[in-house]
Amino acid sequence: MNTITEEAKKRLCQFPLYSQDGKGDEAVCVAIFALGSIRWFILEGTPEGDDITMFGIEVGPIEDEYGYFSLKGLMELEADLAQYGIEKKLAVRLQEEFNPTPLKNILDNRLKSLLARFKKEETLSCECYETR
Repeated sequence: MNTITEEAKKRLCQFPLYSQDGKGDEAVCVAIFALGSIRWFILEGTPEGDDITMFGIEVGPIEDEYGYFSLKGLMELEADLAQYGIEKKLAVRLQEEFNPTPLKNILDNRLKSLLARFKKEETLSCECYETR
């Protein structure tokens, strides 16, 4: 299992769960984890025992979505490359050089597309209420 520093764990808890609700692309991303082309943009985290429950956005190979993640569960993920003839496993890695920034500042096309889709859905939802 991969490990991260205590300093990184503190950064994950900079914004407790639910503290950035409703901020949209102004929400601050405190960390990014990656495994191959899969990325987890972490927005919030709250310690729970010897683990951290985090909320963020997963940009994956099949779909992109918001969700909750356990730090321990995330750090246990591996991609076994044996099926491709490579005797190696890829592990989830924290992007150590990343500095917290609002989501709107992150240059990731899949992330921007997901944020735009949610913003559009939110606008449509508001328009429905206004016409009643």
